[in-house]
Amino acid sequence: MNRTPAEDRAHWEQTADRLLLAVRPYATAGHALIGLPGVPSHNGRHSDGLEGFARTFLLAGFRLAGAGGADPHGLADWYASGLAAGTDPKHPERWPSFAEANQAKVEAASIALALHETRPWIWDRLDDRVRQQVLDWLAPMVGNLMPGNNWVWFQGITEAFARTAGGKWLQQDLDRTIALTDGWYAGEGWYSDGLTGALHRNFDHYNGWAMHLYPLWFCRILGDAAPAGLTDRYRARLRRFLEDQRLLVGANGSPLVQGRSLTYRHAALAPLWTGALFDATPLAAGETRAIANRMLDHFTRNGATDDRGLLTLGWHRPYRGVLQGYSGPASPYWASKGFIGLALPADHPVWTEEATPLPVERGDFTRTLAAPGWLVSGTAADGVVRVVNHGGDHADPDRLHSDDPCYARFAYSTHTAPETPGDASPGPGSCPDAEPLDNAVVLLDTHGRASHRRPSTRISIDGATAVSRSRAHWPEDATWDVFGGPDTAYRIGPWITVGSALRGSVEVRAVRVDPADDDPAGEPHLLRIGGWALAADPPSAPAPAADGATARVADADGLVSLVTGIHGLPRASVVPGQDSNALGAASATPVVESEGPVAHGSVCVALVHLGEADPSALPEVTTRAQDADLLVDIAWPNGARDTIRLPDPAAGPAQDPWKDRPRA
Repeated sequence: MNRTPAEDRAHWEQTADRLLLAVRPYATAGHALIGLPGVPSHNGRHSDGLEGFARTFLLAGFRLAGAGGADPHGLADWYASGLAAGTDPKHPERWPSFAEANQAKVEAASIALALHETRPWIWDRLDDRVRQQVLDWLAPMVGNLMPGNNWVWFQGITEAFARTAGGKWLQQDLDRTIALTDGWYAGEGWYSDGLTGALHRNFDHYNGWAMHLYPLWFCRILGDAAPAGLTDRYRARLRRFLEDQRLLVGANGSPLVQGRSLTYRHAALAPLWTGALFDATPLAAGETRAIANRMLDHFTRNGATDDRGLLTLGWHRPYRGVLQGYSGPASPYWASKGFIGLALPADHPVWTEEATPLPVERGDFTRTLAAPGWLVSGTAADGVVRVVNHGGDHADPDRLHSDDPCYARFAYSTHTAPETPGDASPGPGSCPDAEPLDNAVVLLDTHGRASHRRPSTRISIDGATAVSRSRAHWPEDATWDVFGGPDTAYRIGPWITVGSALRGSVEVRAVRVDPADDDPAGEPHLLRIGGWALAADPPSAPAPAADGATARVADADGLVSLVTGIHGLPRASVVPGQDSNALGAASATPVVESEGPVAHGSVCVALVHLGEADPSALPEVTTRAQDADLLVDIAWPNGARDTIRLPDPAAGPAQDPWKDRPRA
């Protein structure tokens, strides 16, 4: 959609206004609670009502700040009324306390941030009684031991605001927040959202919309009281992250479909806008707005709002397969962070410079992101960005987990979504058919059940290649949970070592299976490798085909997912899905399998493709052994060469987390 820079700004303002006005019919009389329709989160409707207020107030805050207080829709008075009612402990619309609803701590940070941005038009105009009520409601955050992840910043932001407003705060809380954040920094601009098993394993969109956003706003709120050098430290980290994040948006405007809280959608823009606001970006102003425009239009075009103008729970359409237990009707309004650009004045270069093509439109690229353990490839011909994942899986390495499809798959992209059948948000037993399929490497037991991957261990990442290993296991309850899944019994099988080489649209995926010391013989297993799932809504449907060792799926837009078995994987098929994908009601996944039980200590190889058409040329692949290692040599059509090395699990020291218990 072609718009002038001035029209872009107006479009963003109009979109924000529509979102804010659409929720008003669902507010209580005093505006303190916004109870949007839908299935409540596990936090309950009272907490969900606070969430509706807080997250839309954040959007209103950015809208007012960038407009210099110009307020044609009376946002300041509307939300001031809600502040007065919600923080009055005797009011029927009072907000839940932190003791009553843990989620209130999350929402407190949005309220504090919005109050800071709108200080001249809301906070300074509240009467003393209401200001004190607000500070009293925030006060129990002080000294509260927060979970060891992005939640520490809800405390940091809240106490920073309270400090500037005459409320309670504790230096120890602020120091702890800063220290923990430094410990979670994994390098090259990437944070792990807390540690799992004392390791950096939690890489997802929270890196941008939480771990980079809140630290800089913390410094903005404190102003001269911020610790010396802290702002520059956070600015440097964000600038480095944006060198990578700019690449992770497809030409279609979609961010990477990976990780939890995907229903926050536009919030993926938060670090881009934050970089512009804090002069912490390597992007030209026109590139920042181009990415933002493309993403906003992507979600608008694909039905992120319903006919009432409300953001829905899902990615494109309403879809519960990408939700978590904390997801409620107002949760999608964390998308407000994607509107941070409105806090910049209309004469800022992001709103005046001409938009530029996206990085993936300017040419092909291949990158190695060592911190998260990702190989990245973008292709200009189709605008697709792919990530091959041999890094963090948001899993404790010292215990078995069911696979969360949004973390445990070997690959993610901007044009596909992982298969997520069922609705994991109710808890154990809610996803009976959630077996790994797309972009999974699994062993099939004698009943045809697929093994799970988490936790995996990164073995290497070098250039265009990466290798990881996991112990095959079969949970009785396959329901996934980003924080570990239900406690359930598992059957344990062999080691699976997987290596990838990624260039252009093709990944060479190589696998070796080895017996474990505690299960030297074991039962026989088929090996299956899944490709990319494609999905569409009726009347469209992915078109499947299988011939020999090649399985292929194409969608109506010409996108092709193809898997070819070239070593030890002669059987190909396409597995259909129904209501199991965030991008459409009908889905299909190409897979290849071994003819019979996979031989231990041998190598199997498949080519996995995602692109606008069938690949014009495929790489030549040969295999060999070097001592106990298995090597896969790849000669690409453009002359590049790679070697995947699959080491023998018995050859080197390795902790077996299913035998060695966690250590303090």
